Amino acid sequence: MSEHSWFIVAIIIYMAVMLAIGYWSYRQTKRYDEYMLGGRGLGPAVAALSAGASDMSGWLLMGLPGALFVAGFSELWIAIGLLIGCWANWKWIAPRLRAYTEAAKNSITVPSFIENRLGDSSHILRVTSALVILVFFTFYVSSGMVSGGKYFESTFGGDYLTGMLIVASITVAYTFVGGFLAVSYTDAVQGLIMFSSLIIVPVMALIALDNPMDIFGWQTTNDYGPYTSGEGNPHYFSMISGVSLAAIIGNMAWGLGYFGQPHIIVRFMAMRKPSDAVPGRRIGVFWMLFCILGAVFTAMIGTVFFAQNPDIQVTDREAFETVFLDMGRILFHPLIAGLVLTAVLAAIMSTISSQLLVTSSALIEDLYMITVKRQPRQKNLMWLSRLSVLLVAVVAGVLAINPSDSILGLVGFAWAGFGSAFGPLVIASLYWKRLNVPGAIAGMVVGAVVSFAWGQSPLSDVLYEIVPGVLASVLFMVVVSLMTKPPATHITNTFDKAVSLSREKGDLTPEMLR
Repeated sequence: MSEHSWFIVAIIIYMAVMLAIGYWSYRQTKRYDEYMLGGRGLGPAVAALSAGASDMSGWLLMGLPGALFVAGFSELWIAIGLLIGCWANWKWIAPRLRAYTEAAKNSITVPSFIENRLGDSSHILRVTSALVILVFFTFYVSSGMVSGGKYFESTFGGDYLTGMLIVASITVAYTFVGGFLAVSYTDAVQGLIMFSSLIIVPVMALIALDNPMDIFGWQTTNDYGPYTSGEGNPHYFSMISGVSLAAIIGNMAWGLGYFGQPHIIVRFMAMRKPSDAVPGRRIGVFWMLFCILGAVFTAMIGTVFFAQNPDIQVTDREAFETVFLDMGRILFHPLIAGLVLTAVLAAIMSTISSQLLVTSSALIEDLYMITVKRQPRQKNLMWLSRLSVLLVAVVAGVLAINPSDSILGLVGFAWAGFGSAFGPLVIASLYWKRLNVPGAIAGMVVGAVVSFAWGQSPLSDVLYEIVPGVLASVLFMVVVSLMTKPPATHITNTFDKAVSLSREKGDLTPEMLR
């Protein structure tokens, strides 16, 4: 068989596993809350792996190794910020959010939690936050579909549209039938594929080198990749050379975005009990740390691997983002190499599926449900949710047919937008009893507007827009809350109960929630 045929076999195996998990999840899902939140039965390992996989996307396997290959350790600041943000999210958000969402009228989405937490009978908070999720995540899903099409185009030399439709169809299929369980378990498997690939590829490449110790100095004195002047990259191992303080702050600030990403924090809401956040944090941070280390060593080893073998080269000669994929192709049998290549596809699909489900929940739970006078039957709600997944996917697919830079560039912009609009609000909801509805609205709206305006201005070249967005959100949220009427007693009583419940070791019983 040809290399191309082996790659196709590997992709078929991977797709079949994803569909099988989707079918299994369909058999386990009987109620609406199970479709949307897995019945709050997610174990810590699945929660941690699915959160990590839905977060990282293809940046971890292509963008980060490529940036480190070209520029060196000065590109590590984003990774460090994300790792700190991941730890903080699991440490301070996960246990309280798990307890509080159930105590606050069993909220199953981020917008419904914010409304129930603050007792907003006007629905302004819920509708506004749902619309933000609906609009931004539709484009976010579209960008993931574009990435899937580009992946098939570059890996198999096939048609972009065909590849995009294949990736979209499989992802929509298991999300459509299996809901939250399918998304979470496929994400967990995809997370393991990403983790394994980022460990195996650099280890095998290191073994293939004549002198493995070359990776700790070769780059600074020898040519490789984009460096052809005979001097290499003398600043390869410097984290501060050529990097301004504003750039370091902006890159580290990516970690602030974690607290406001609905597709990540919804995993906390689905855990079996608040205390599961402790093992979840250990697994999630361990997974991310070793994935980042794998990406770092992929880049370091790649500089020597390709430079000392002039008969091979990186396919991408501009950004060098295919260094991981090219090493996998060269080092392994085509079937194994094909399975390694699925790591990138896994990263893309895990993000798409998570965002599809969150967008669907915003459409049904946070917009449709507040307009109906009588609550539909569980079965009808599940089918409405499935149809909304299909609707969002169709709209996103139409946008992805003719990809544009504005769609692809929206990923970083949307991360900053969600982080600015929801991040401070989620933290304050969990830790500040004095927060009220006017303060929450002011913080969310101002954070989103400042992040958008800054991102569209030349100032974004100086400082990542999440920094001013978060600062503005915090300022307006605090000032407006203190200048307006404090929350009612029953709201503060629920706050105290949720704080107490977040410290419980066992499952939350109906008696405890009363």
